[in-house]
Parts: sequence; C-alpha cells; structure tokens
Amino acid sequence: MPKSSLAAIVKYCDRILRPEKIHDNERAVNGLQVQNRGYVTRIAAAVDASPATARLAIAAGVDLLVVHHGLFWSARQPWTGRNYALLRLLMENNLAIYSAHLPLDFHPRLGNNALLCAALGLNKPRPFLLMDGQYYGLQSRTPLWRASLAVRLERATGEKPLLIPGGPENCRRIGVVTGGAGEFLKTAAEEGVDTYVTGEGPHWTYALAEELGVNVFYGGHYATETFGVKALAAHLSKKFGPPWSFIDHPTGL
Repeated sequence: MPKSSLAAIVKYCDRILRPEKIHDNERAVNGLQVQNRGYVTRIAAAVDASPATARLAIAAGVDLLVVHHGLFWSARQPWTGRNYALLRLLMENNLAIYSAHLPLDFHPRLGNNALLCAALGLNKPRPFLLMDGQYYGLQSRTPLWRASLAVRLERATGEKPLLIPGGPENCRRIGVVTGGAGEFLKTAAEEGVDTYVTGEGPHWTYALAEELGVNVFYGGHYATETFGVKALAAHLSKKFGPPWSFIDHPTGL
C-alpha cells in the first residue's frame, strides 16, 4: 500500500489552518497530538478523539486520525491506568492524531461555520460574533422562513434541531456558530441577528432568547461539527493520496 509522509501532511495542515494565529483554549492543543512511525496509509476523520474512536480507527486500518476535539480537554497526567492503556493502544497500533479545534471552525473553505452556512443555503456569509479579537462565526442576510430553516438544518445535520422561537417567523439576518456557543446569545443579538444557529447552550438561554426577540436553533454540538473534519480528511486524501473515511460516534449532545 502506498505511504505518505506524516510530517508532510502535518506541515501542510499547519500551513492552511494556521493554528498559531488563532487564540484557542489551551486544552485544545491544536496540531499533531500523537505521532506515529512517520507514514500514513489511511486517514479517518472523527469529531472527538477518545479510546472509542481510536479503536474504531484501528479496526479500519487507519494510521492518521483527524479530529476536532483532541485528547487533552480533560487531564491526561499521569500516564498510568486508563491513560497508559490509551497511550499503549495508540503506540502499538501506529495511530497518529491531528487535532484542529477553532482553526477548523474558522477556516473559510474547510471550516464548520462555512460549510454549515453552505448547507443551509445562506448567501454571502460574512464574519460574525467578534470576541477576543477574532470572529467566531458567520452571518448572512438571507430571507428565510423559520420553518424552512428548521427543515434545512435537520437535513444538513441529520438531527432534529431544538428551536427557541423568540424571534420573527421570517428570518432576515441569520448568525451561525457551530458547537457550544449558546452562552454567547446576548453578544449575537447585539450584533443584530434575529436568528442564531449553534450547537448547544444553557437552559437560561430560552428565557433570554424570548427577551431579546431572537430565534435560536440548537442543532447539536456534535452534529454541527462533523463538517470540518470530513472536509479536511477529504482534502488531505485528494492531495496526498491515502483513502479516508468518517468515524461516526455521535454523542447525542
């Protein structure tokens, strides 16, 4: 089976995703998180890096797993017990892990936000939700009935969204931030959207959405973040040659 250089793939990912330019949670550890023996014959994409997705990747003969949420969101020290078992699993099966969190959310072509906007048919999306000196999402002035947007979102993600009908039935300014961005609802409203699409949010956002007069769609944290890893893995496959697959391990959240 043809082999591609892990170092070349990682260098390319770092160049197009520019993780050093993006302020992210320190636990995200964007980039190569686990090295293998230096080659790649098969790529898999998954939303989350975990023992479960690692085992599924290994069963599929994968040696590079591309993920959105990496291994280090929870403490991984010391390397004993379950942590040692995970490390041994990865080492013995030559499985490298590359993680891209906000860099993959933000990417204009391969990113979760851009791809979800495209799947929803939103026109000319532009930067949205400015915080910490960077834009976390995209917004579009696309007139769309709220019921139609619900249908499009379910079709795009495969999951029925939760709707907070706090705003107009005819949506005119729609903001999109994939993942768990419900807590930023007030900031989204201040930027002028009448409809806010994200993955999940806290309970108190229901009352706040009604108070602010904004529709909120919660499409699922997992479901709204499958787009980027699929696109990145497909792009790497096309450029470097190894076949790719998607490991679907939904959380229901």
